[in-house]
Amino acid sequence: MGYDRAITVFSPDGRLFQVEYAREAVKRGTTAVGIKTKEGVILLVDKRLTSRLLEGGSVEKIFQIDEHIGAATSGLVADARILIDKGRVEAQINKIIYDEPIDVQTLAKKICDFKQAYTQIGGLRPFGTALLIAGVYNGENYLLETDPSGALLEYKATAIGSGRTVVTEMLEEMYDEDITLEEGMLLGLETLYRITDGKIDGMTVDSGIAELDKGTFRIVSPEELAPYITKVKKKHEKEAKDKDTGKGEDKENK
Repeated sequence: MGYDRAITVFSPDGRLFQVEYAREAVKRGTTAVGIKTKEGVILLVDKRLTSRLLEGGSVEKIFQIDEHIGAATSGLVADARILIDKGRVEAQINKIIYDEPIDVQTLAKKICDFKQAYTQIGGLRPFGTALLIAGVYNGENYLLETDPSGALLEYKATAIGSGRTVVTEMLEEMYDEDITLEEGMLLGLETLYRITDGKIDGMTVDSGIAELDKGTFRIVSPEELAPYITKVKKKHEKEAKDKDTGKGEDKENK
């Protein structure tokens, strides 16, 4: 128990319990999905509204950091806002000093350095949140994941939060590097449909797109997202109907 207190200290077997607890906070958070396509990068988040009295627009899970960079969060949203603000400041500092937009990887590393510092300074706790950072820079797409420990990984497609295992299995099976933005959006919504048992709509899903041709990141409105959600729902309704019809035919044949 001496290694399980407020100060992050290595245990005799080399573990940092406070960092592991922060990762657990992320695992209990809402699911965020990131998908890289040939036309840009898509972020999708299940907002998981816990009450019908809650205004969906007040729950922020996707943030714009700079004109060409955005991020999706999972875990403690209050912690995520601090990291988003840090990223915004670093982006503006880079613009003032070098008179150009910040590289996506450079920004992600600066955020990770900030997170890592909170794992080794006495009296501070690690950030209980993970970020999926999406952006475009110099004609390239980027999708990076930041861990509470400060570790940084780049992905073609990934997920964070409570549904990570299920979503990752689906992405490994269905993902193709040559998909378009529209196909990537449908794939992402397909994964969220699976983990929410079909309970998705324009107010319970947040989305953001980093578009390669425009070189910008933008948050997708519920109105723009609605047709994609409808398409995914109709697909599953048709599959369910075909399945029921097939069962009926089997009984008649018997």
